[in-house]
Amino acid sequence: MELSVVIPVYNEEENIEPLMREIHGVLGPLGKTYEIVAVDDGSKDGTFTALRKIRCMLPIVKAVRLKRNFGQTAALAAGLAYADGEIIVLMDGDGQNDPADIPVLINVLGEGNDLVAGWRYNRQDSFFRRRLPSMIANCLISWTTSVKLHDYGCTLKAMRKPVAKNLRLYGEMHRFIPAIAYERGAQIAEIKVNHRPRVRGESKYGISRTLRVVLDLLTVKFLSSYSTRPAHIFGPLGVISGLTGFAFALYLSVEKLVYHRSIGNRPLLLLAILLIFIGFQFVTMGLLGEMLARTYHESQDRPVYVVGEVLQSGGKA
Repeated sequence: MELSVVIPVYNEEENIEPLMREIHGVLGPLGKTYEIVAVDDGSKDGTFTALRKIRCMLPIVKAVRLKRNFGQTAALAAGLAYADGEIIVLMDGDGQNDPADIPVLINVLGEGNDLVAGWRYNRQDSFFRRRLPSMIANCLISWTTSVKLHDYGCTLKAMRKPVAKNLRLYGEMHRFIPAIAYERGAQIAEIKVNHRPRVRGESKYGISRTLRVVLDLLTVKFLSSYSTRPAHIFGPLGVISGLTGFAFALYLSVEKLVYHRSIGNRPLLLLAILLIFIGFQFVTMGLLGEMLARTYHESQDRPVYVVGEVLQSGGKA
């Protein structure tokens, strides 16, 4: 299988059949073997019934139904697990991503890239509810992960199979796929893609996702930068806290022993003790984290590097 298109859908009964036919019309002329993997994320309407009907007409459709609504990230993870293509394209099931962009993504992928992300340059969504929060989130994610992209929220992406199969997605981490892939050594590119207004159905997105995205961003940053060296993040915090508490305690000791002033009722004393204990706890957490990280990597036999190419006697491996 050369190409897989993975589409998570939730209550998209009206959109799914027109979208499938449109994708089929775009991919047919490419001359590639392909499949469309549609993952029904526990829809309450007739989405899966529509998928059954479509599969009878288009055998290239692979329909996966989740037992309940697990969320977009879980649906994408399921789609990636069932996809067999050497190139895997992700896109939304609401019809706003344009299937005509798929050949362009594939061409850019062939220029030596491992993942190509879409940028909804002319986004057809409300400014205050969708575009403004997205702009803020994109700036924050780009700054935190060091992977500079204009549109982390765009589901439309193309990636090579080794990249897709090594992704481990949880929470709301589907929007961090480029950052996760980059951490594993992938070459990332971004191109402008067409974004169409929704013509059928209702949007499932809301402002409530913002907090979850921020929390997942902290997770991604920790895993990408400190998963193999947790002491490097907890250790400095502990040392700074402990030294600050020790400095306060030393100052109070001088006040008591040299100037014979009462320090028992001073809040600074409690703060000094608190900072010393917090510092000790942070250093201890860092050491425990180092033990857990070493246990994980050694038990999983997972290397802390990714090999791109090896030249040795007998040719290139």
